[in-house]
Amino acid sequence: MIFIFIGIWTCCVPAAKAQDGRRPVAGAERMAVLASLLEGKRVGLAVNRTSVVGERQTSLPDTLLSLGIDVRKIFAPEHGFRGSDEAGAAVADHRDAKTGLPVVSLYGRNYSPDAARLKDVDVIVFDMQDVGTRFYTYISTMHYLMESCAVHGKKFIVADRPNPNDYVDGPVRREGFKSFVGVHPIPVLHGLTVGELARMINGEGWLDAQGKTCDLTVVTVVGWNHGDTFRLPVPPSPNLPGRQAVRLYPSLCFFEGTSVSVGRGTPFPFQALGYPDENAGAYVFTPKSLPGFDSNPLHRDRRCYGVDLREVAFEGGLSLRFVLDFFDRMKRNEKAFFTRPQWFDLLAGTDVLRKQIVAGLTEDEIRASWQDELEAYRKMRSKYLLYNDFR
Repeated sequence: MIFIFIGIWTCCVPAAKAQDGRRPVAGAERMAVLASLLEGKRVGLAVNRTSVVGERQTSLPDTLLSLGIDVRKIFAPEHGFRGSDEAGAAVADHRDAKTGLPVVSLYGRNYSPDAARLKDVDVIVFDMQDVGTRFYTYISTMHYLMESCAVHGKKFIVADRPNPNDYVDGPVRREGFKSFVGVHPIPVLHGLTVGELARMINGEGWLDAQGKTCDLTVVTVVGWNHGDTFRLPVPPSPNLPGRQAVRLYPSLCFFEGTSVSVGRGTPFPFQALGYPDENAGAYVFTPKSLPGFDSNPLHRDRRCYGVDLREVAFEGGLSLRFVLDFFDRMKRNEKAFFTRPQWFDLLAGTDVLRKQIVAGLTEDEIRASWQDELEAYRKMRSKYLLYNDFR
């Protein structure tokens, strides 16, 4: 099936009919389809700890190698190929001990592979589990890989996976706030799979690729549609260890630009909030150095007081109640709370949200200010969907 839109060709391998009562089948698990696309080609893999296949959770590189696919190298995102690097830490080039494949870092000095690193590959397969938020950097890595493939004439295949935070919500990233945690002018919660986002990147002309678009194929998911629930088979990164952390992440990531700990340096990151002040709450935790997760977490070795969110009922989506509540707990002290205002703004994709919080707007008032941009985004989004939309 070939889809034509805005003058750009994108090949998609459609899903078979959903099989009732069975878990979704990710694109990487449709091995007969994927292997046929790779036969006779030199392959690069953009993969990480989430790139697993089947109930046994065999890694995609191992599976393809066992089938005789000519895998030449691995491109590694934030946290590295095996997922053991800390958040924000540069990932170094190395050779993978298990497969013997060279691992090229796309998180550190270079976000895009150059011609020399692409000369021995014909096609790149992108297979990583996104969590549906603009500031989760795997989609940024995908963007720059697509850019390189467009410039150097390489094919790009997305092995699609479901979106576990499948909502459309939050402020849209505005001009002047582009960064690696906000490459695209989309809302915080974009309501797309990575395959659909790749189609949007191509279709909206967002690649800085000398006027070229990416030769894109999406191997779709079987048995999933927008709005369906989905449990991640593997934690997507070290500080999102389970379902509750993944659900809370879109709402709590804003705290990374504040003085409030989100529980990094504990066994329950993104499931607690605290600050070294007894007036901040009754729950107490002490962040510690945890190499491989966070060796230097915020408020390391200091008692933090706040709230435990591990058992808090939260359906998902984006809520501002946590940020607004802690701003009040800290007596609305702007300087004490917004200790990294520029980082907060990059995460939000705008400085308007921070200014609205300081001005004392309610969540309803803040949400109302997003609606025109969200409506325009929803119309754009509808052009690139590969799955039935929210019911």
